[in-house]
Amino acid sequence: MPETKDRYSRQERFYGIGSEGQKKLGLARVLILGAGALGSALAETMVRAGVGHVTLIDRDVVEWSNLQRQNLYSEQDAEDQMPKAAAAARRLRSINSSVVVEGIVADVTVDEIGEYTAGVDLILDGSDNFETRMILNDIAVKRGIPWIYGACAGSRGMSLTVVPGTSACLHCLLEELYAEGDSCDTAGIIQPAVQMTAAYQTAEALKWLAGSRDSLRGAMVSFDLWENRQVSVDTARLKRADCPTCGEQPSFPFLSAANHSRTAVLCGRDTVQIRPPKPRKLDLTEWGQRLAAYGQVNHNPYMLSFTVEKYRMALFPDGRVLVHGTADPGEARSLYHRYFG
Repeated sequence: MPETKDRYSRQERFYGIGSEGQKKLGLARVLILGAGALGSALAETMVRAGVGHVTLIDRDVVEWSNLQRQNLYSEQDAEDQMPKAAAAARRLRSINSSVVVEGIVADVTVDEIGEYTAGVDLILDGSDNFETRMILNDIAVKRGIPWIYGACAGSRGMSLTVVPGTSACLHCLLEELYAEGDSCDTAGIIQPAVQMTAAYQTAEALKWLAGSRDSLRGAMVSFDLWENRQVSVDTARLKRADCPTCGEQPSFPFLSAANHSRTAVLCGRDTVQIRPPKPRKLDLTEWGQRLAAYGQVNHNPYMLSFTVEKYRMALFPDGRVLVHGTADPGEARSLYHRYFG
C-alpha cells in the first residue's frame, strides 16, 4: 500500500475543513443519483476528497458521445458498452482505495428511492430529468436529508442546495424553473458547463459534510458561460407555506405513483406506451418544429411521428407517446425524458 498519510494534507490546511472536517468527511455517506456528465464529476470530487462511502446509481451504458464530457470513462468502456455505474465504480476505486465505492446499475423510480436513500448523509443530483428530481426532492425532505440539485445544458447550468426545514425545496421553485427545457441531447453541451455546475454542487457538499454549515450559499445560482452571465436568487423568499412537499401540511405528492408517467409494453409489438401523470394539450405543429432539428418529423392533426436512430416515437395531443423499437420500459422512459420533458 503506498504512503497515504499526506493524501488530504492540502485539504486539511484549508481553513474551512481542517483535520476535524476531514474526519467528518471520512465518516460521511453520500448518494449520487446519475453517473453521466454531472454524476461522474460529482463522484470523482467526493472520492478524491475522502468521503468515506459513495454510492453511485445509474441505469445507462457508456456511449461514444459520452466521452467528450464524462470524465470517468474510456474508449474501452464505450466499446464494451459498460454500465456507467460499474465503469465509474471501477475507476473511482483505482483513484482512492480507502473510500468505499458502491456502483448500482438500476433505474430509480418511486418504488426504489426509499431503499437507496436509507442511512445517507447527503444526496447529490446528477440525474437527467425532472420526474426523478421531484421524487428525490420529496423523499429527501420527508426524511430530512439535505440534497443538492444541479442541471446543465448547452453552456448553461444551475445549482440549488435544499436543507429540509430551513430552505425552499425544488417544488417551491417550480415556477422559477422550466421542466421542459433543453437537454444535452437537444441543445448539446460543452464540458466547462458540466464542470462549473459540478463545482458549485461539490463546494456546497464539502461545506455541509465538513460541518461548515454557515458557509452554505442559501441561493440558487445559474450561469451561462458562453453569454458571460451569472444570476444568484435568494431562495428564502421563495419558500412556500403551501408547498405540498415542504410546506405546513406536506403531502409529498411525487412519492405517489399517480403523479408519474406510466409505462406499458404493448404485446408483440416491440413498443412501449408512456402516459404522462395528467393529460396535456399539446400543439403538434410547435412540437414538430422543435423536434425537426434532431430527427425526421411527420405529423397530421391527430399525431406526430418522430424518428431518431432506430426508434420511432408517436406523440399524441394528450401527451401520450408510443416508443417503437424497444420493449424495455427503462429505455423508453429515457427517450421520453430526452425529447419530451
